[in-house]
Amino acid sequence: MGGSALYIETQGIKRGVDGDGKPRGGGQLKVTGQLGDVMKESTQIAYTLARARLHDVDPDNDFFDSTDIHTHVPEGATPKDGPSAGITIVTSMLSLAMGKPIRNDLAMTGEVSLTGKVLAVGGIKEKIMAARRAGIKCIVLPGANKRDFDEIPEYLKDGLEVHYAEEYDTVFEVAFSSVPSSG
Repeated sequence: MGGSALYIETQGIKRGVDGDGKPRGGGQLKVTGQLGDVMKESTQIAYTLARARLHDVDPDNDFFDSTDIHTHVPEGATPKDGPSAGITIVTSMLSLAMGKPIRNDLAMTGEVSLTGKVLAVGGIKEKIMAARRAGIKCIVLPGANKRDFDEIPEYLKDGLEVHYAEEYDTVFEVAFSSVPSSG
């Protein structure tokens, strides 16, 4: 019946002191949810890339230096593993750090490297089915998965705005654009 949508939550905890004068925060990353080792590693990679990307787009933003990050993948009863959420996790962290929401009609999948390369993932048909069930209109896929998308039935592709990313910069442009583009 296809896959299911995976939601990523990211919360910041500001460094400083709490109401009792105790230190809080420290620029650390905490990850929760029933995640396997590969997904935990993907989250670490995403954190490193998000820090570097934020410095590129807003050098004066010290969010990651002054804030702990807690990333959570809900539905703890369902085990999750694999690198497919890499670009999604980077985007979630950057959204929080910049105080900018992403497009609300967007889903994405792709492994990400430390240098921002977007790498192919498996299960494209199932991921498209899950996105359609969630009401998604815009998809970002790894460029290397274009053939996989081309091979799925037309009824699954109909009406979708699809972007292919070789580098995270493309994901960033699509995710943070304020007006959906035409293709």
